[in-house]
Amino acid sequence: MSTHAFELVIRNALVATASDTFMSDIGINNGVIEQMGRRLGPGRREIDAAGRTVTPGGIDSHCHLDQPMAPPTKMADDFDTGTRAAACGGTTMVIPFACQFKGQSLKAAVADYHQRANGKAHVDYAFHLIVSDPTPEVLNNELPELIAQGYSSFKIYMTYDDLKLNDGEILSILDCAKQHNALVMVHAENSDCIEWLTRKLEAAGKTAPRFHAQSRPMLVEREATHRAIALSELIDVPILLVHISGREAVEQIRWARGHGLNIFAETCPQYLFLTADDLGIDDSYLGAKCVCSPPPRDKGNQSVIWDALAEGLFTVFSSDHAPFKYDSPQGKKPDGKEVDFKYIPNGIPGIETRMPLLYSEGVLKGRITLNKFVELTSTNAAKAYGVHPRKGTIAIGADADLVIWDHKPVEIKNSMLHHEPDYTPYEGMELLAWPGITISAGEVVWDGTNFYPRKGQGRFIQCDAPTLLPRRVTASQRD
Repeated sequence: MSTHAFELVIRNALVATASDTFMSDIGINNGVIEQMGRRLGPGRREIDAAGRTVTPGGIDSHCHLDQPMAPPTKMADDFDTGTRAAACGGTTMVIPFACQFKGQSLKAAVADYHQRANGKAHVDYAFHLIVSDPTPEVLNNELPELIAQGYSSFKIYMTYDDLKLNDGEILSILDCAKQHNALVMVHAENSDCIEWLTRKLEAAGKTAPRFHAQSRPMLVEREATHRAIALSELIDVPILLVHISGREAVEQIRWARGHGLNIFAETCPQYLFLTADDLGIDDSYLGAKCVCSPPPRDKGNQSVIWDALAEGLFTVFSSDHAPFKYDSPQGKKPDGKEVDFKYIPNGIPGIETRMPLLYSEGVLKGRITLNKFVELTSTNAAKAYGVHPRKGTIAIGADADLVIWDHKPVEIKNSMLHHEPDYTPYEGMELLAWPGITISAGEVVWDGTNFYPRKGQGRFIQCDAPTLLPRRVTASQRD
């Protein structure tokens, strides 16, 4: 008979959740937290966390992995390399996107994405849906069936020719979400304004990467944010506005909240640590590395985003990891060419740096509390996407997904990261902390130096209805 009460015990942990901070041992069996308290029984393995903080494993609820792209573009990270990088950065669950192309069945898109993920993931994962073609079949049959099967969130776009929806289509999707207790994520930028500005810039010969920011000023995000809020109000259903970049969109969200509307919002590291100058102050093509949408703004705007994080305007903090190699014919140089800004693949890598950036520059520099950090990087994502309390907290019965933080100076270098892109936009940044140990389902996957693969052991997690708000009760359910 074994004399060990637990497979793993973490001793002397300063445990931080979204609501509390306390000292405790953590006893783990079968990948689940079984007991918490002081002086727990022995474990077959033990980790002494004395002097270190333990937080729930991160949930990166907005990232792109092996998402199908039009040739020659191809994402650099698949579910193997992307979840490897996630784990080494303290993230123990990812929620990327199963993308429907126009004319394609939504169920076919989901089946294809399962094939891409199958047998590759090192940590747990779920899927959002991207709806680009809301046909009657999709709205009346496919979406309701997929929601019931554990795909309780979907993303829609107000820009990009191959993805954008008109207002009527958006209203139909919002109505479906209301009827079936799902959450709609909205990429809010005014497509017509972007196209008009792009034509003007091209006519003037202004096509270097830095002009990407001028083609998407804060006004186009502000207008689309306002319109998305209005459409949400008309249907009376919550939405989550993704990758909010600027003060003007923040003002729209603050207005909506002040009028009692259930509007949730997300921001990302690029809006705290990058500016439009990172796209270039001349016509150098190096700025292509930081081309993303919406683009980073200015230094003053970074303070606005920090303040909004601290006050609770933002619900979640995600990476929007969109991994392309810079010096690649499948990446930022399509077919090996330096192209005009509108043809540069949109997105930057960030799945591994998301958690340490916010922990170091937010918590350890006094901009946000430790509990707010947990809320933004894990708990609220779990609630928004229907996996709480299994995920997103440290509690008895929760999955044993944990991060033990080392407080030590770290200079970010792409050579130390575990993603496939050949650059990081945060090269040379000096941080004050990095994940010292990442535990996924009770197993150490990162020890601060070494990555321990769990390829194929990451599980697909079915998502329930969001719990950020009370579940809606229909008339038939009341009867």
